[in-house]
Amino acid sequence: MTTSSPSQPTPAWQNPVRRLFGLSWPWRITLGYLTIMLLLPVAALALKASTESPADFWRIATSPIALSTYEVTFVTALVAALINGVFGVLIAWVLVRYDFPFKRIIDAAIDLPFALPTSVAGLTIATVYSDNGWIGSLLAPFGIKIAFTRLGVGIAMIFISLPFVVRTLQPVLQEMEHEVEEAAWCLGASQWETFWRVVLPPLFPAILTGVALGFSRAVGEYGSVVIVASNVPFKDLIASVLIIQRLEQYDYSGATVIGTVLLLISLLILLAINVLQAWGRRYEL
Repeated sequence: MTTSSPSQPTPAWQNPVRRLFGLSWPWRITLGYLTIMLLLPVAALALKASTESPADFWRIATSPIALSTYEVTFVTALVAALINGVFGVLIAWVLVRYDFPFKRIIDAAIDLPFALPTSVAGLTIATVYSDNGWIGSLLAPFGIKIAFTRLGVGIAMIFISLPFVVRTLQPVLQEMEHEVEEAAWCLGASQWETFWRVVLPPLFPAILTGVALGFSRAVGEYGSVVIVASNVPFKDLIASVLIIQRLEQYDYSGATVIGTVLLLISLLILLAINVLQAWGRRYEL
């Protein structure tokens, strides 16, 4: 005759019902904070935009000037993020793998866009890249104009989003083992083959994360772009400036419509980047 042992109570962390309705204090604080700081503002934006009829919503969202600002904002931000993805890898590699004079000063200067007010950054870029500036005066004889053009918008986005890529890659590079690269060299791989087949795959998820963060930062930039751009419609006007212009005209619902479309497009692009990140993490297994 066998006797069954008394069943052990299921731990709270293994019970989905308990997890849902009996949340611990860290979960409650987290959900409450995210609700107040993230979910409620997004919901308020959507509710304000919903005051427009579907026909008016579509008319505002797809107006020629709105479509132009979407193109300027997202295409320029994506190009800036991709450029930082390339040069950010190079800068992080040099800071981690090489020792040189003033390394700590240069490393600290990477965070300058974080601490510098965006309006000051825009004023600095506009001054340096103007036709009379240090760099702009060198390019002006060749007919290249940067300040108060779309190219200047791209420069501003590159400036404010660069630290995201560098700071995301540095910890990953610091944890990589040099023995793996040395083993590849011993097996006859060139430096380029070692980087492409051994070093780059583990870095790929971190690169995508840095590019996504930089892209998000560039899309939402206002302070530096509004100064370095001419803000002319169909030329270099970005969506953030268009929203401010709508607010100055007391067109609150129109501004929220543009903001809602901006939010939806950003979420779709970030979702695509997250899918690429999940695909790239297979190299970490």
